[in-house]
Amino acid sequence: MAPPRASNRPAARRKKSSNLWQSLQNKYLNWNFVKYLIFEPAALPFVAVLIVLAEAVINVVVIRRVPYTEIDWVAYMQECEGFLNGTTNYALLRGDTGPLVYPAAFVYIYSALYYITAHGSNVRLAQYIFSCIYLLQMSLVLRLYGKSKKVPPYVLVLSAFTSYRIHSIYVLRLFNDPVAVLLCYAALNLFVDRRWTLGSILFSLAVGVKMNILLFAPALLLFYLANLGVLRTIMQLGICAVVQLLLGAPFLLTYPWEYLRGSFDLGRIFEHKWTVNYRFLTKEFFEQREFHLCLLGLHLLLLLIFAKPTWTYFKSYARLRQAQRELQPQIKQAQTQKKFEQQSGVQAPLTGKQRSFLKAFERGLQQSTGTTKSTGYDIHFEQCTQLALLPFFLYNFIGVACARSLHYQFYVWYFHSLPYLVWSTPYSLGVRYLILGIIEYCWNTYPSTQLSSGALHVTHLLLLVGIAYQLFFKMRSKADNNSQATNGLAKKQQ
Repeated sequence: MAPPRASNRPAARRKKSSNLWQSLQNKYLNWNFVKYLIFEPAALPFVAVLIVLAEAVINVVVIRRVPYTEIDWVAYMQECEGFLNGTTNYALLRGDTGPLVYPAAFVYIYSALYYITAHGSNVRLAQYIFSCIYLLQMSLVLRLYGKSKKVPPYVLVLSAFTSYRIHSIYVLRLFNDPVAVLLCYAALNLFVDRRWTLGSILFSLAVGVKMNILLFAPALLLFYLANLGVLRTIMQLGICAVVQLLLGAPFLLTYPWEYLRGSFDLGRIFEHKWTVNYRFLTKEFFEQREFHLCLLGLHLLLLLIFAKPTWTYFKSYARLRQAQRELQPQIKQAQTQKKFEQQSGVQAPLTGKQRSFLKAFERGLQQSTGTTKSTGYDIHFEQCTQLALLPFFLYNFIGVACARSLHYQFYVWYFHSLPYLVWSTPYSLGVRYLILGIIEYCWNTYPSTQLSSGALHVTHLLLLVGIAYQLFFKMRSKADNNSQATNGLAKKQQ
């Protein structure tokens, strides 16, 4: 009988394992990949996981090592306790810091926290809940940044890890602002995913926690109209209104005037001692009604000025999304053919019509999103998210810049959008870092000073001017290019 043949499987296995390890080393363990992770916006989905994991550790360290400071948590619990005891008259719902001034969704959410935290006594548990809120919001924010592919990952790493004030607002103060902003970013994610009804519900819930979310409302109205048309826009606005009616029903059916006056008081006077942005004004001037009306007029004027570029951005976004729905099958076919070519080495050329379509469409996508890199057949439709995010972030920023007063917890209203806004300006890297650094300095100066308040306004103005230059310059350049193309075509026809 012939002897058994020697098997070479272990050697083959070792060789395969060695080749795999060598391949991983060549692909990932090199300086080029490190640079990719640091500087390339397309790497953000991977870097985002690392950011969230690191933030989880940072939040735990902050909770355990930094003393908790009581500001509004006890007052929140007292206000909700009155509601849980059966009081639906907003005029009677009060805490140590004064009357309840937030809409009904705030009451329900903090009432749940009241029970979860043993009537508000287990503050440490509440801190861990708010750390989860922070991580979830960070994930939602990074998802939008990842879709837009605009801001380098290292900017978001530095922004997230170096802001003491933001970590303090979330896990050391337990304000309601983070809850409202979380729901708002969840709604924005749903809107760019074209899940309109659920997005409208969450947006209305966010407004029901705190009214500052209404700063996004003008942009949202234009976004609805550009994507849905008039009739479907009315339907979505109706959904938002119904949510508010359902949330406020226990109060509207019993003491409606007290509820509307208490929770949606647009004329409320802020205390000068807490202001971050108007320390250089006297208390008397700060509280004057005429000053507030001037700020409101400036806010409305800026909204009107930016309405045209906002509408242009949203209409371009809507057209690209429509093209995505109609042409995605053709692109998938091209991608499949390309993958077949790479794996088999067999050339499977596209038809002339397919190649012409892909080149024309990719060129249009690059012009709309302001990119110049070629993507081959792998057209990234999600990059058109840039056309949606900038107007939303801009309109919210305008509202913050024109606010009658900013308190320290209000920083979360626009903190996560600042890198995006700064990277939407034509400024050099040095100026961009300077803007972010000065804004962070102003919000970390306690109590605020005339210098910090003045510097905050200067940087806000610098940022707004930079964005305006980009928006209007790009629109003018695009109009000039279209005009030249039209004239060239006319000459050829002649």
